[in-house]
Amino acid sequence: MSPSPARRLLRRTGALLAAAPLLAALPLLPGAAPASAHAATSAAAAATGTKTVDVAVNQLSPVAPSAQDTLTVRGKVTNNGKQTVTDAHVGLRVGSSYGGRSAIDDAAKSGTGGAPDGTEVASKYAQKFAKLAPGATQDFTLSVPVKELHLGADGVYQISAALMGQTAAAPYQQTLGIQRTFLPWQPGRADTRTRTTVLWPLISDTHLTAETGTSEQQTPVFNDDSLARQIGPGGRLQQMLALGDDLDVTWVIDPDLLASVDAMTDTYTIKGSDGKITPGKDQAIAKEWLRDLQTAVQGQKVVTLPFADPDLASLAHTGTKVSGSLGHLKDATDAAVYTVDTILHAKADTSYAWPAEGAVDPDIVKVATSAGANKIIARSDTFQETGDLTYTPSAARPIGGGATAVVADARLSTAFQGDMSRAENSTLAVQEFLAQSLMLTRQTDKQRNVVVAPQRMPTSSQAHAMAQALHALQDGTWSQPQSLVAATSAKPDPGATTRVPSARSYPSPLRKQELSRAAFEQIQSTQDDLENFKVVLTDRSRVVTPFGRSMDREMSTSWRGRAKVSGSFRNGVSTYLSDSTNQVALIEKSRVRLSGRSATIPVSVQNNLWQDVDHLVLRLTSANGTRLRIGDGVSEDKAVKIASGHSQSVKFTTTAKATGPITVYAQLYTEDNQPYGARMDFKVDATEITPTVMLVIGGGVLLLVLAGFRMYTQRKRTAAAQLEEGAPQDETAETAEPARDEAEDESAPGARADVPQQPSDPTSDTTSESAAPSGTGERVDR
Repeated sequence: MSPSPARRLLRRTGALLAAAPLLAALPLLPGAAPASAHAATSAAAAATGTKTVDVAVNQLSPVAPSAQDTLTVRGKVTNNGKQTVTDAHVGLRVGSSYGGRSAIDDAAKSGTGGAPDGTEVASKYAQKFAKLAPGATQDFTLSVPVKELHLGADGVYQISAALMGQTAAAPYQQTLGIQRTFLPWQPGRADTRTRTTVLWPLISDTHLTAETGTSEQQTPVFNDDSLARQIGPGGRLQQMLALGDDLDVTWVIDPDLLASVDAMTDTYTIKGSDGKITPGKDQAIAKEWLRDLQTAVQGQKVVTLPFADPDLASLAHTGTKVSGSLGHLKDATDAAVYTVDTILHAKADTSYAWPAEGAVDPDIVKVATSAGANKIIARSDTFQETGDLTYTPSAARPIGGGATAVVADARLSTAFQGDMSRAENSTLAVQEFLAQSLMLTRQTDKQRNVVVAPQRMPTSSQAHAMAQALHALQDGTWSQPQSLVAATSAKPDPGATTRVPSARSYPSPLRKQELSRAAFEQIQSTQDDLENFKVVLTDRSRVVTPFGRSMDREMSTSWRGRAKVSGSFRNGVSTYLSDSTNQVALIEKSRVRLSGRSATIPVSVQNNLWQDVDHLVLRLTSANGTRLRIGDGVSEDKAVKIASGHSQSVKFTTTAKATGPITVYAQLYTEDNQPYGARMDFKVDATEITPTVMLVIGGGVLLLVLAGFRMYTQRKRTAAAQLEEGAPQDETAETAEPARDEAEDESAPGARADVPQQPSDPTSDTTSESAAPSGTGERVDR
């Protein structure tokens, strides 16, 4: 039986009464908490976190103040929380000084996290905000006299802009956002100032193609119009030039950039992705950029990279496995000297080699020195110290074999990588760069020479950040500028590492970016084709120079990490060379018929280049020397020399020993017996003149003789009839003579009596000769 409603109610009441003590005891158990209390705690934690409000320091000046300056910090605060921040203010905090370069590294990694630190300066210098709604942004400016910062001894201090406020969930003052940075403090001149060398690279991607216009001037062809934008107003290279001209730096220049800009100063064209050619219009910009560069480097020694900045690591690790690859590095070095001297009118210094990212190993050093460079620009993150030095040593290190490694400081060299277009990133990078430089100086009283080797192709924003830091450094109190030559020739630090890192220690990410072996094999194949092509040219410079420089560009460091694009460029170079080579080619022949035992076979060669070709040999070969002889044997060679835009017909004497079709091969060769171009095959049909054919020919001749005899007898009869009628003899002669002349004209139209016409006379060499295939059943002279 089911229980009654009264009984059910009684049971439920009893269960509740029994469970009440257990429920009351739950809060007392370890780790237990009501759900509502947990939610309140989470909300409070989010409200009090130092990342609730994002604080961005977008400007700090002066970047390295003196005691009389006023420090100004500008930035923005953004409420990233879900509650409105009230009763807030942004103030400047000053922390303690750092003890070394590693401490600066650690602080840079935690710029916005962790608990608030340091002491806030007087509240009168803070900026207040009544409220800051969720998602809202406010600008702030803090101006504090440096003496109010109460800085102590010289060194690098931590300063931070911090926002304090409260929310409804946590109605008490707390730090809701903070941004830390560094303040170099060296108001007086250091006892020993560090000598700092800064490389200022003018390097760009590849812009010129191997192609040139089909004219005597060889108009250069660019793959796009990006170079004009880079050297134009506001462009990357224009900014690099303008900023570098105002700094005490060492220019490091890729001669390919000079050659490309110089090509733009005259007529040039641009080839679009669709293959359409358009004329270039930025000659004035190119001329102005080159004039400004000539002024900037006047009287200075320019550190010159090999032409197109070849990838030394790729050559060392892969290129040396392909015969002939190292020869390109020497050619690129020689081309660099000529280019800098011709365009900049400056003395080129090709004694420096700069591997990608300053990473070196013994193979890279060996390849670099093979082209004459005895100074290798390395970087300290790969050329690491293995001794017990407590300070950063000078850059120059003897590494044996008369070579010197110039080891750039990695921290300073990589300070401006990344996105510097954001004011916050740029400001923090400048302060960290100066902090590291000052801390380096304070490590020891020893005089040291430090080199800064930044990224090869800085963006405009990166270049501006670098320039701001360098202005402060060069005007500062702890560093002085010097040239790369001076840094290299300075006395090495006796405790510095001189051992070149092993090949196993070469960074694997950099190795993955290198050119493949297939790339070097393709480059060498193009070189072989060029060697074969230039043999037949009368003006080799028109081809050797543009293709030689294009192969230098195929090995450029700028292709790192861009395998697909670099492959397309190499294919374009090899295809264009093949097309140029094919401008000298055999004209296709149809089937040839020989009517008789011996005959002459003509083979035509066309030259569509803008120069004469010479040193070519045309070889005609019979597939069966027993049935068809060419000249005195199976084959015969004849020299070929063809003027620009013309064709030449080369005739071979043949002798048929049997009838029927025979294959004949025509092939051009260079004088060193290397095949040139494609072979042409055609059929020769040898036929025999039978007795029947001879009877037909004889019958035709007999008919001609009979016709002539009949005409003669008719004239005689006409003359006799006129005499019988009494006509004057001289009148008859006058009447007959024109008839004879008219008959001669009709029998040989267009022929001149003083020039005998022979069927086998060669046709004149003219540009109008047709290159179309001969008609079916082409006959040759017997």
